[in-house]
Amino acid sequence: MSALSAEEHSGAGRDHAPAVEDTVRDVVAHRALGSELSAGSLYEILRLRSDVFVVEQECAYPELDGRDLAADTVHLWLTDDSDPAESPAVLAYLRLLAEPDSTVRIGRVCTAEAARGRGLGGRLMTMAIAEIGSTDSVLAAQVAVLGFYRSFGYRPVGEVYDEDGIAHQPMARAGDPV
Repeated sequence: MSALSAEEHSGAGRDHAPAVEDTVRDVVAHRALGSELSAGSLYEILRLRSDVFVVEQECAYPELDGRDLAADTVHLWLTDDSDPAESPAVLAYLRLLAEPDSTVRIGRVCTAEAARGRGLGGRLMTMAIAEIGSTDSVLAAQVAVLGFYRSFGYRPVGEVYDEDGIAHQPMARAGDPV
């Protein structure tokens, strides 16, 4: 994975993004390694993940898997910083994990319910692909959103499986040529 700053991500990899009108205003992109996350940022990230996966999707699973604070875990998220008096809530999030087979795993992709339909997930995926660069990547997509990941070049690999009552499809994407 490359070490691009959030500012460098904003225009990178746009040729991979599906055509989505950017209706995002006052949204700020953030990037941090696990060892760089502030307590406040980690709290807001975990709150969003819990709201989406545990509460909304009713999946009781070990959310705290020990990988969030790893030095090579990359966190990408978007916040609405339009009101400087308030702590910015995380609107959308994903993380990148270095896997033992030298691929990068995209995981924990989620968007706050109130922020859906604004292109935030696409913006994060564009950032992730720019970060991943020439490295091959994998993810486990919920079957209901396979088309979203296909629009970024991911292709199904393996069999569909059930995780916490939700059908998932393993997917892979070859890294961008150097």
